[in-house]
Amino acid sequence: MRLSIELEATDGQARAGRITTPRGVIPTPVFMPVGTRGAVKLLDTMDLDALGPPIVLGNTYHLMLRPGSELIAGQGGLHRFMSWGGHVLTDSGGYQIFSLSPKITEEGARFRSVYDGAFVDLTPERSVRIQQELGSDIAMVLDVCPALPAPRAELEAVMERTLRWAERCRAVHDRPDQAQFGIVQGGVDPELRAVSARRTVDIGFDGYAVGGLSVGEPRHEMVPALAAATAELPAGQPRYIMGLGDPVGLVEAVRNGIDMFDCVLPTRLARHGTALTSQGRLNLRNLRHATSDEPIDPGFAHPLTSRYSRAYIRHLLVAGEPTAGRILTLHNLAWLADLVARMRQAIVEGRFEAFRAGIWAQWAPGETPLP
Repeated sequence: MRLSIELEATDGQARAGRITTPRGVIPTPVFMPVGTRGAVKLLDTMDLDALGPPIVLGNTYHLMLRPGSELIAGQGGLHRFMSWGGHVLTDSGGYQIFSLSPKITEEGARFRSVYDGAFVDLTPERSVRIQQELGSDIAMVLDVCPALPAPRAELEAVMERTLRWAERCRAVHDRPDQAQFGIVQGGVDPELRAVSARRTVDIGFDGYAVGGLSVGEPRHEMVPALAAATAELPAGQPRYIMGLGDPVGLVEAVRNGIDMFDCVLPTRLARHGTALTSQGRLNLRNLRHATSDEPIDPGFAHPLTSRYSRAYIRHLLVAGEPTAGRILTLHNLAWLADLVARMRQAIVEGRFEAFRAGIWAQWAPGETPLP
């Protein structure tokens, strides 16, 4: 299912558009909340309905272990299983290759299950089959993401393996109502990123992702590598950077032509008592909030969360009540969706650079924006 993006406006390389699938329309730029095991942590599907994201992300590795893709397929697929009418993108398990240090061979990767310690084998072909059983709208190829920094020889070897695995994934993908995205690798080496992007496009996917960035490298190294990749990707197809969710990172990604992004940052921060606000991060565990009747962010009103005072949320946090994490998760996802909507409007109105400068001033005070 070859996806296209209808561009409604551009401002430099920044794009505002619409991705149309058999399920509906995804306005871009778009942030995808992460629902690793078929749910965004602390939220249910009615919460997602209220928040209104057009697409959420699920993880192949976790879902294949529990409850298993065959069980989900027997329940009518992931959408019906989680009672969600919006879009779903499934990761391939490639992030676990980065984070769980499995044994990697040309055939695939061998992990130990995070649940029972049993060995689990994941090949490119098995990753495709599992995602087809899950029935996601967009499926990712299985890739290898190197830890950074890494020698160029290692980055090149990982890139070549990812390309070989991408060819294997493309060869066996045969679900016509599911799009499949290729993934560009190459570390922070702009030349390798450009080569990887060109060769991934030559394989011919329904959309393209940039993986292996936002894994701890400095922003001044990440952005040139990202720019080198997006310069080689088709303008008429969706572009996705994986695992990016901080406000400055998002505006830099959009400035370089990215349409889609996901990250656990907003939900993880929420569970630890931190809110995203128009003044930056706000740690609601701090004593200074103990008697504050202010809302979480006076500059951002949302019907799901604005009724609660900082004093009340701090009380819940100190008391260990999970309701605090739920309220802050709702707030952070709503706040980030609003940020992306405002970014989109800035592109449409031709004032993206001014918007970007404002985000840098709020979220990276004292830093000089990248040229």
